[in-house]
Amino acid sequence: GTDTAPVDATRGVRDWADDLDALVTALGLDRVHLVGWSMGGGVVLQFLLDHAERVASVTLVAPVSPYGFGGTAGPDGQLVHPDGTGAGAGGANPDFVAALAAGDTTADAPTSPRSILRAFYVGPDSMPIDSGLEDVFVASMLTTATGEDNYPGDVVAVPAWPGAAPGGRGVLNTMAPPVFDVSAITELAVKPPVLWIRGDADQIVSDASAFDLAFLGSIGAVPGWPGATGFPPQPMVAQTRAVLDRYAATGGAYREVVLPGVGHSPHVERPREFVVALLEHLTAPPAEPAGLT
Repeated sequence: GTDTAPVDATRGVRDWADDLDALVTALGLDRVHLVGWSMGGGVVLQFLLDHAERVASVTLVAPVSPYGFGGTAGPDGQLVHPDGTGAGAGGANPDFVAALAAGDTTADAPTSPRSILRAFYVGPDSMPIDSGLEDVFVASMLTTATGEDNYPGDVVAVPAWPGAAPGGRGVLNTMAPPVFDVSAITELAVKPPVLWIRGDADQIVSDASAFDLAFLGSIGAVPGWPGATGFPPQPMVAQTRAVLDRYAATGGAYREVVLPGVGHSPHVERPREFVVALLEHLTAPPAEPAGLT
């Protein structure tokens, strides 16, 4: 997020997956255990698609759906509109973006980075966050490069509700479904074991996500919603489970760990339980992933 180099959203998350490949190569590593949180889960799965033979195991922490964020329907991730309307940078709150750009460290407004962290990145059972850690997290959020080339990206005006489609630049547009779809992990000949760990109080990646414009429309927060037949909320968790079920049915294996009362940050909210699950995963996989010869 700190890099101000323009993000080419037409490549999905491949910019970051390519960076990861370059790092693994530079370190001289043959096979790696990968852990990806939220959008990082999408980067890990893109790397798996591109370099399955180099992956020893995958851990997905509250990951973005394999079909991206916004603009899809049903467990199989059907596009609501071919151009991804409802996904991408148009879903970003402009007041939050402005607060990031201004370096706002307060909790005075509900859209300040600190307020967003407290309200959405952790579950209610995890509050209050240690004040020192919270300051570190807010400082990290404020390093985010903002603008059309970075966060959130550019927006294309369209006539269909909610009036915005993803552009070709910036971070949020990399997860728009026309350019991001990693569901083909089910077709890989090499299938490393997967750990999927999430909280049951996650408001960001959820079947009722507070950041999905379709869900917000369904509760009246975004006017003009065309209804569940016209633009249903994205079932993000159901989509991930459907893909991982197919992954397991075609020779892979996965384990789902759900932490009660935990929000979008299991590793922050329940570090002990998270580490236990991760270590079990890292020590339990077979010597070779399915399909590797």
